[in-house]
Amino acid sequence: MTGPTPAPFEPYRDWPGTARTTMAESTPWWPERPRARAGSPNVIVVLADDLGFSDVGCFGSEIPTPHLDRTAEDGVRYTNFRVTPLCSPTRAALMTGLNAHAAGIGFPTQIDPGFPGYVSELPVDQPVLPEVFRANGYATLMVGKWHLCREDDFSEAGSRHNWPLQRGFDQFYGFLEALTDFHHPHRLYEGNSVVHVDEYPDGYYLTDDLTDRAERMIREVRAADADKPFFLYFSHGAVHAPMHAKADDIAEHRGRYDEGWDVVRERRLARQVELGVMPPGTELPPRNSEAGHDVRAWSELNATERAVHARHMEVYAAMVASLDRSLGRLRALLAELGELDNTVIVFSSDNGAARLTDQPRPAPSWASGDDTGTATYFGYMQSPGVPPAVDEDLPARLDELGGPTTWPHYPRGWAMACNTPFRLYKFSTLRGGQQSPFILSWPAGIAQRGAVLRRQYAHITDVLPTLVELIGLELPVQREGRPASALAGTSLVPTIADPDAPSGHTEQYTECVGNRGYYRDGWEAATHRRPGVPFSQEEWQLFAPDDPTQRRNVAGEHPDKVVELKAAFDEAAWANQVYPLDEGSGVKHLQHPPRPAPRPLRILAGTPTLERHHASMLVQGTRWSVDVDWAYTPGDEGIVLAHGGQAGGYQLWVEDGALWFEQNQYGDPHRFGPVPLDAPSSALELRVEVTDGRWTATVLVDGTERLVVPGLIRFLSFLPFEGIDVGICRRSPVSWELYQRRRSFPFTGTLRAVTYRPDPDSWEQLAARAEQARELGLGLQ
Repeated sequence: MTGPTPAPFEPYRDWPGTARTTMAESTPWWPERPRARAGSPNVIVVLADDLGFSDVGCFGSEIPTPHLDRTAEDGVRYTNFRVTPLCSPTRAALMTGLNAHAAGIGFPTQIDPGFPGYVSELPVDQPVLPEVFRANGYATLMVGKWHLCREDDFSEAGSRHNWPLQRGFDQFYGFLEALTDFHHPHRLYEGNSVVHVDEYPDGYYLTDDLTDRAERMIREVRAADADKPFFLYFSHGAVHAPMHAKADDIAEHRGRYDEGWDVVRERRLARQVELGVMPPGTELPPRNSEAGHDVRAWSELNATERAVHARHMEVYAAMVASLDRSLGRLRALLAELGELDNTVIVFSSDNGAARLTDQPRPAPSWASGDDTGTATYFGYMQSPGVPPAVDEDLPARLDELGGPTTWPHYPRGWAMACNTPFRLYKFSTLRGGQQSPFILSWPAGIAQRGAVLRRQYAHITDVLPTLVELIGLELPVQREGRPASALAGTSLVPTIADPDAPSGHTEQYTECVGNRGYYRDGWEAATHRRPGVPFSQEEWQLFAPDDPTQRRNVAGEHPDKVVELKAAFDEAAWANQVYPLDEGSGVKHLQHPPRPAPRPLRILAGTPTLERHHASMLVQGTRWSVDVDWAYTPGDEGIVLAHGGQAGGYQLWVEDGALWFEQNQYGDPHRFGPVPLDAPSSALELRVEVTDGRWTATVLVDGTERLVVPGLIRFLSFLPFEGIDVGICRRSPVSWELYQRRRSFPFTGTLRAVTYRPDPDSWEQLAARAEQARELGLGLQ
């Protein structure tokens, strides 16, 4: 039986409801694509991380920053430019033109306690900077730190809806979270994919890598289209901890800080007055004296403290110089392309210079106080019970500071100097926490050149509307079919053109971890939060317009002004989703959307590194274990499993016929073994149990207990900072000594998988702690 005869082929077969036409008879139609206006400038926004107001040469620094200084000479500097006192909130405000809480990011994106101002991701209805530029025909490029999506979404299985490519960037190369290792970055992304790296080359440095990639992106765009402008967001990880720099760069600053922070403050202020950054007669406020923020006189330090602290600042200065060199490379490329004059360059920092925690810590024996800085950032910040071995040995290891075996952060005396001439640091609503250098240049588009200063109040929310007006962009009014919110910021264009033009931004609220502040027409009111103190008992300080360094609290002289600004803060806080305030109970870290209880996880050998957030959840709680599925044969060697890196972690490996276990206690290695493997074994189990806040590691071979190690450090929260590897130790090594001999040391035998068995009771404990935190917070209103 045969089917119907097919119809003959007809090249112009009619479609239903259409007339027969030829291509020559038809009118061509193409979908409209966004095109930039002829002659539109390129735009580069460079954002530093934790950079102080005075850290750039043209804002008073002794650190050589010739390329930033030249950029300033090509444009204008704003001397009263404000950001939020924290990284993610500033970045959210920059991206959206909204206040940070209104954009849903009132705190770094490691939280989601269930309140609109703290959802840790950008609003779905608000176009962000790259989407604005893309809609206007620009190529959109990004390198560096994103830090605008939830940590649940960092992994390959996470939602990418708030990653850079989904928020308007054509290309992205960088990292998604707050910080990373500059010598061995723990997790880089290219576009929507993780960059898989076993070992970084010797001499690798993140800022150089990001600059290489930015140059490549620019060259790619220009080779493909000679006329299409680009928008590049260069979001530095520098100078956030860990304060890492290349050895040669550090050496260039040797001896520069031997005179200490008091002298540096005085010299920077003198230079600021000379440059016009600060008005004549400006006086330094006294050294910070608030509890946990206080700084001793340099002259009171002993010789060892001065040597260690000076080296910390040499490392920091090297990081700042590398950031400047990065901009210099971009400027050189633009000059080679003939496009430097027609490129808008914006530069600022996301908050003031940062201090370490205000929690009291035991000082090393060589120190006469606790303001010592650290070579072990996570050890200092996360675990009060960590023995201070790394910092205890630091005077003998100064040449390692800033290198790959350390995770440094300078003492708060240097943060005070970096914020000259302002008080306090990152997190504070005083000016030291929120005043940043700001440079805007466009040689072909604005007439101002040379040492041009603007003293008008300006805010990070002003950047988006400024670029829109300055370049003549069309601002999208909706996103995904939803109307966008009105921008909180105002354009700086009138003040760029006229030094006497009034600021369009006359008032602004600030809030950070319960610290509150309000600016109105030069007057500023602010609180200095002490966690655990009821908000009703907090004192509001008041500073007059003629007191830029906030030396004198005049609240007692102007009580009506205090009442006025407190009421203004309250109104703005309700309008911008600031409430509920962070009272210090810790509830924001404990309360999160419902998650399933952790289940056993089998990780096959050869699996790329399990992302650090998901890896850390496997080792929380009171107990956990891991089973190794392998077939050991004498002569096999290599890493069995590794979790973490030089910042802290643990690993299990076989070498010379024996099993070894090592825990890196935030830079302090503790090795245990050997456990001889004399005969073939089909089963190996490592069980780590937590007792009395510490870990006890028990190694069993074929069910027989072979090694018991009590009193280990218990890694908390998001640590270890690198994820889990099976059969290799990728990137930053847990054991530097082993890495020097064997590098990443892949396992040579038959290793099928490891299975982690987390403690399901952990989530119930977390819920109980959250309830306790809520009860505590109820008494602090």
